[in-house]
Amino acid sequence: MELLRLAVAARRVGVHPGTLRLWANEGKVAVVWVGRERRFSVEALDALTGSAASAERREALYVRVSGGSGQESSLAAQEAELRASASGVVVAVFRDRASGLRESRPGLDRLLKRGAAGEFTHLRVTHRDRLARFGAAWLVEVLAHRGVAVEILHAKGAAGGMEELLDDFMSLVATFAGRMYGLRSRDARRRLLAEADERIGAPGTGNGGPECFTAAEAGAGAGAVRVGGDCG
Repeated sequence: MELLRLAVAARRVGVHPGTLRLWANEGKVAVVWVGRERRFSVEALDALTGSAASAERREALYVRVSGGSGQESSLAAQEAELRASASGVVVAVFRDRASGLRESRPGLDRLLKRGAAGEFTHLRVTHRDRLARFGAAWLVEVLAHRGVAVEILHAKGAAGGMEELLDDFMSLVATFAGRMYGLRSRDARRRLLAEADERIGAPGTGNGGPECFTAAEAGAGAGAVRVGGDCG
C-alpha cells in the first residue's frame, strides 16, 4: 500500500492541505499515522475523488540548471524529487541548461508549445526560480490561460547556491555589455559613413569637379598655373 504525505495527498485530490486534514478529522478519508505525521493511501484518495479524476491528471516536469555542463546530477536530482511526489501520470520532462534570465530556452519553448496543444494538465517544478529568475508569474499566467496549472514543490526559498547565482549574474552582465558594445559599434559606423560622405562630396577631392590651382597654391617659382576649363 502506497502512502502519501499530507501535501502530496492534497495535490493528488486537488485541495488545500488544510482541507484534506479537516476531512481526515471528520472521518471522510482514512488516514494512517506514521509517528506524528499523517499518511494517506492512494486507494483511499482515489475512493474519495474517483479514480477517473486522478487518471485525467497529466503532469509535465520542468528542470533547469544554469551551467552548460557538469550539472547533470542536479538535473537528475530535480527530476527524481518531482517524480517521487507526482500525483498523476508524468507524460513529459523538459530540461534546460541555461540561465533563468533567458526568455528563450529550448526546453521552455517546447514546454509552452506542447502545453498549448493540451498534452498535459499540470506543470511541476521544484522551485519558482527554476521556471524563471524574473517574470515567473507571467509564465504561470500564460500557462493558466492554456489550461495548465503550475505547481511549485517548494514554495519558499530559492534553488541553487551562490555559484549558480553568480552564473546568472555574469550572464546578465555579458548581455548588458554586448548590447552596449553593439550600440557603440553602430554609432562608430554611422560616424565613419558620415565623414566619408562629407569627404567624397567636398571640392578638391577628385569627385567635386575639375581642380583649379592659384599661383599661391602652385608654390613660389611656379612657371605656369594650370586652370581647368570651368575655372574662371
